[in-house]
Amino acid sequence: MASGTTLRALVVAGARPNFMKVAPILRGLEKGGHEGILVHTGQHYDVRMSDTFFRELGLPEPHHHLGVGSASHAVQTARCMEAFEPVLKEVRPDWVVVVGDVNSTIACALVTSKLREELDCRVAHVEAGLRSHDWRMPEEVNRVLTDRLADLCLTPSEDAEPNLRAEGIPPERIRFVGNVMIDTLLDQLPAARALGMPGRLHVPSGGYAVVTLHRPSNVDRKEALREVLAGLGRVAGEMPVVFPMHPRTRQRVEAFGLGGLLSRLRVVEPFGYREMIGTMADAAVVLTDSGGLQEETTALGVPCITLREQTERPVTVTHGTNRLVEWPVTSEGIIQALRQAPARRREPGTGVPGWDGRAGERVVEGLAAGVGLPSEAASPVGYSAA
Repeated sequence: MASGTTLRALVVAGARPNFMKVAPILRGLEKGGHEGILVHTGQHYDVRMSDTFFRELGLPEPHHHLGVGSASHAVQTARCMEAFEPVLKEVRPDWVVVVGDVNSTIACALVTSKLREELDCRVAHVEAGLRSHDWRMPEEVNRVLTDRLADLCLTPSEDAEPNLRAEGIPPERIRFVGNVMIDTLLDQLPAARALGMPGRLHVPSGGYAVVTLHRPSNVDRKEALREVLAGLGRVAGEMPVVFPMHPRTRQRVEAFGLGGLLSRLRVVEPFGYREMIGTMADAAVVLTDSGGLQEETTALGVPCITLREQTERPVTVTHGTNRLVEWPVTSEGIIQALRQAPARRREPGTGVPGWDGRAGERVVEGLAAGVGLPSEAASPVGYSAA
């Protein structure tokens, strides 16, 4: 452990959603007089999906950039492990903090767990305990295995702990901290609103839809993507549809020859974080297959239609802001979900416990409290040195 009462934490960011999650953690570490060392794996290397986020969120230049880039799940995970190991050995932190469920999350957790005793460091998983119960999703594999390896499971909502307990994670390794993404959203919302995104997009405030689409279940098969785009075209018959198109989705549309189905949609380049929040904040509805946007719309009070079979964020559904489309997705299912969408709430503010803008501080409190754990407390479930 670092000298005195300070701790040293190696904080890992990979894909776009990670940036919003690590920002409040790094601020909390700095505020507490601790040392936060940022590792950017480079899983997202496009400037608008990486560097722009760092500038807007006030993140420091990464201390280490792994340059992993895009590849298959196996190759990307392996590259991240190879590049992360020497960094871990050099820094020798008290904690490696991984967030979310991307490939760099499981990669860095796995490397750390194998060097746990040699380096006397531990793994903390922020956003632990979320479950879709769909093992076809690579993210589900990542999040379940990361929780199994983690010495400290930091949960974002109260429905996460029962999932961990059901998998045999002992309560002393679970700590409820709340949702760090909402910390960032609440911090950035005034600047996002000041951009005046409805005016810039020439859409009526409160009278348009926003779409994001990138998951394989929706974009990797021509038939599925055709149904989704046809449904969005029908939505566009009722209100303008703003579609910041993910590069991967654009590639699939072009490869499948479905560009004609975009004619009624307002397709734009991917937004920066503030642009996206500012656009969602004044929308009538958001249609998405993103996990993070389900949470952000809940915090903003904006109705959300989730284009997925399940969600690992059921609190957004039980809270009443999110609705799952009938599966499999069809054009008719999308328009029916639109007509049954929950009403828009007037002001941001969720009422979801722990979504109060202070989750980052609680993460740091959890790390500080866990530094003194005896080494045997760090052993994964079911592991024995005997």
